[in-house]
Amino acid sequence: MTYENNVLLIYTGGTIGMNRNPQTGALEPFNFEHLLNNVPELKQFSTHIATYQFDPPIDSSDMSPALWIDLAHIIAENYDRYDGFVILHGTDTMAYTASALSYMLENLTKPVILTGSQLPIGQLRTDGKENLITSIEIASAKHTDGTAMVPEVGIYFNGHLLRGNRTTKQSADEFDAFESFNYPHLVEAGVNITYQEERILQPDLSRPMIPHFRLDNNVIVFTIFPGIREDLVRHVIATPNLRAIVMRTYGSGNAPQKPWLLNALREATALGKTIINISQCMAGKVEMGRYDTGYQLKSAGVISGYDSTVESAVTKLMYLQARYDDPETVRAYMTRSIRGEISV
Repeated sequence: MTYENNVLLIYTGGTIGMNRNPQTGALEPFNFEHLLNNVPELKQFSTHIATYQFDPPIDSSDMSPALWIDLAHIIAENYDRYDGFVILHGTDTMAYTASALSYMLENLTKPVILTGSQLPIGQLRTDGKENLITSIEIASAKHTDGTAMVPEVGIYFNGHLLRGNRTTKQSADEFDAFESFNYPHLVEAGVNITYQEERILQPDLSRPMIPHFRLDNNVIVFTIFPGIREDLVRHVIATPNLRAIVMRTYGSGNAPQKPWLLNALREATALGKTIINISQCMAGKVEMGRYDTGYQLKSAGVISGYDSTVESAVTKLMYLQARYDDPETVRAYMTRSIRGEISV
């Protein structure tokens, strides 16, 4: 059989490839070939599907920067051999992985689609089959000139393709597990697959894809809440080797106007730490000039994260900190959209 396209299917683990242990009732990974045997529809594709399996498969709660680097290596080493890549991944950290890969794969010219399921693929009501089949179709889709329809990192789930670094897991129970609250869907898959081309990133096709294999995870997330304690905040800020803080604030970027908090943030900034202001709200953006409380944070050296997700801000910091020692350079890039991750 002559194949029109080639897609590499990378299985990291996750619910889609699990089976229920008859003794314990718990979900456990099973052989990847068994997963493929549960989707005989794959044989109908005019796309050649090669496979790569993590050994052993991992629960996505065990995902780490080291494994993101492994994934970047797998994609980079196979980049010229395949038209697109589909990564089967557990849902819990899928948005972190998609965000990280979007930064690590600079000038991406081919699709990297992450998907998974809420029910194992062997179960009767599984959502895994449709997610897998459509992800492969999107990963192999090309324009008439042979260029990829979706040359970026995306998450496909329940009929929608979302920009990876805009996405958050919104439900542990529903099939509609993911949403990109601050950016519209890239693709809608119903009876037809509709590509919203004006929303999709356009790479520089005259330049190669540049992979990056270093991450610096000296970053922490902390959430502002009523009653937050000074000693604990100062303890976090004083953490050895800490280079950046993602601070989750109220509404459009507000925090208590307590002098100790502003002083602590000002001191941290003076020590070269980058502090990014991210809203606790699912939708909307940080506007630090909107209220006086936000303005006070800005005067303390806190940087606006605009409409970034926490997952995107954390992984962008890891990527930038590995590339740049100068905190001012990191701060400058955090206020720019480098992979379509924020609206500035």
